[in-house]
Amino acid sequence: MTMRPRSSAWPADRVAEARAVIADVAHHSDLLIRLACNVLAQHGETQAERADAQRLLVVVDARRPVRRAQREDQGRAAR
Repeated sequence: MTMRPRSSAWPADRVAEARAVIADVAHHSDLLIRLACNVLAQHGETQAERADAQRLLVVVDARRPVRRAQREDQGRAAR
């Protein structure tokens, strides 16, 4: 295992990656979106960015039970 030295750009890189995930939210898993939201909620540059990330996190968490229910309904219909 190779350890990369931490640079001062490390947090900025993670925030940039989180922004990229949020910008293309339709093509990422809920797990990755949650992770990106958590990064931005803690390390976002502005209060607005942090608040938006927290709101998106609430939306992603709220839709999870609906998806599970839809999968279960589809499974029952296939029987």
